[in-house]
Amino acid sequence: MSRVRFVLKQAPALRVDLRGVTPAALAGLTLAQIERLPVTHGMQTLPLAEFFSVACDDSPDAGGELVFEGDLSRFDRIGWQLAGGRIVVAGPAGDYVGACMTGGDVQVQGNAGLLAACEMAGGMLTITGNVGDHAASTLPGSMDGMRGGTLIVRGNAGDRFADRMRRGTVLVFGNVGDFLASRLVAGTIAIGGQAGAHVGYGMRRGSVVFAGPAPVLPPTFVPALVDAAVAWQLIARDIARHGGPFAGLPARRTVRHLGDLAADGRGELIVTV
Repeated sequence: MSRVRFVLKQAPALRVDLRGVTPAALAGLTLAQIERLPVTHGMQTLPLAEFFSVACDDSPDAGGELVFEGDLSRFDRIGWQLAGGRIVVAGPAGDYVGACMTGGDVQVQGNAGLLAACEMAGGMLTITGNVGDHAASTLPGSMDGMRGGTLIVRGNAGDRFADRMRRGTVLVFGNVGDFLASRLVAGTIAIGGQAGAHVGYGMRRGSVVFAGPAPVLPPTFVPALVDAAVAWQLIARDIARHGGPFAGLPARRTVRHLGDLAADGRGELIVTV
């Protein structure tokens, strides 16, 4: 199937787990087989057709993708472990969207729930609305956060954004909650709006760029004594290509603070002026 379209019939009473509903898993299946695919609804297992009207488009220009239409705020793990292909959610999505994905493209045209992009290792996840707490972070009981790929949030983000993140690039066009980049191991984060309290708590390495208002800097971060103009241009140009509040970054001056010294960290908080 080149393109499979799922139109929501009605909101489910309980949460639905859509792990396993990926372009690769549906490749080669007939429409009837797709409609019978089992998904978890609370403690029950029900066919996909219980929740969606399904249609397939085999035209040459359709492109390999899955398109979900409707309010999917109770549908979790969309794009879970995605390795390739494209998933579009024309509306809000539930928890764990894009978690553990290693490739491909997921687009959410609305808000997303908790734990988006957790342990993401590759690909691109774009959320046009807001995202809940613990995005680009760790799965419950795990130690490693986002490990690669690109996450773009065009709205606001909740608390503990990028907690324990190890690699990759994340951008938030709006505001972000408390404990941004807590225990960050590596990676690049760019914030277009305001940041909450306790920025960089326990941060070890990595870079956090503030294109908007300067945050309240923790006392465990100190001004950098060494200029990093070349490194800044590389970071700034990569971020600026996404536009919005980041478009003019290469032309800005920077003030760098290093830490979190309380955790023997060597990360950097970059305030642009």
